[in-house]
Amino acid sequence: MQTATAAMLVGLLASAVAACNGTAKSDAVPASTARTCPQVSDTPVRLEGGSFLMGQEDVYAEEGPVRQTRVDGFWIDPHEVTNRQFAQFVRATGYRTVAQNRVDPSLFNVPVAQIPADMLKPGSAVFTPPDHASTNYADWWRYMPGASWQKPYGPDGPDAAPGEPVVHLAWADMATYAKWKGGRLPTEAEWEYAASAGKLSTREQPDEANSWQGIFPVVNQEKDGFRGVAPVGCYSPNANGLYDMIGNVWEVTADFYRPGHDPADNDNPGGPSENAAYDPFNPGFASRTMKGGSYLCAPNYCQRYRPAARQGRDPGLGASNVGFRLVYDAAPDGV
Repeated sequence: MQTATAAMLVGLLASAVAACNGTAKSDAVPASTARTCPQVSDTPVRLEGGSFLMGQEDVYAEEGPVRQTRVDGFWIDPHEVTNRQFAQFVRATGYRTVAQNRVDPSLFNVPVAQIPADMLKPGSAVFTPPDHASTNYADWWRYMPGASWQKPYGPDGPDAAPGEPVVHLAWADMATYAKWKGGRLPTEAEWEYAASAGKLSTREQPDEANSWQGIFPVVNQEKDGFRGVAPVGCYSPNANGLYDMIGNVWEVTADFYRPGHDPADNDNPGGPSENAAYDPFNPGFASRTMKGGSYLCAPNYCQRYRPAARQGRDPGLGASNVGFRLVYDAAPDGV
């Protein structure tokens, strides 16, 4: 069943009432690019355990305090889970994602008569650039019936590209795939350890990453070669041999979210308990922590293109800029 979608879903409902967004179409389809994107390996990478400085204190308050943190060794996917990989899972199991099922009207906490019919159809949240400058997320997110991992830009858009990260997945979809694959979602500490690769986070927008160049959400200069999601492996890997740890799509971790780190939780930390979780943007339920930013992060709006970046993620609603990768406690089959 689809879990609560709280503030974002309520915001999308307001947008739908005002702008009939059920019929809106996204123009966020990636532009053609001259950048060469080589095919990269799916073989997980082994990382030895170690200590690192986790967190950052000079950008957003919820990313601190910086603390010395230790993690055990693990295996990690070299890139985000792709549409090709998720399709293998669907063919093997017949699985249907949350976005492919009808929405439970009780999630809106308003009378059913007030909910536009399109908001109850299977679908997901798709980035749709507005025609005016704005800092209100409801101006660029649209609940689009028919959007799913197979149709990431909606039913009238192109099919999912095999080499791009799979998107429009809820937490339950990711966890089910992980179980089938014999892995799990990483803890926030494991993810940041792998992404930082021995370097401290800085405030700078990276060159070798798919992020937004220009004034978000109205001017995208596409200097990185893409308007939207890029295939995995288009940019140089980090020192751990991992691709797209920064930018492209956000990556969901196993940890529940609350602002800030617990300085005492520094040895293989697993984040707060579900009861201790708190997301000020979704206060009605426990969010998960997502990392690394996405192609929508820009210097003027979302400076999340850093290993230490973190934000809460609604577990029940997919989006066109959110994906994941897996970690493994033992060598996966074939390694």
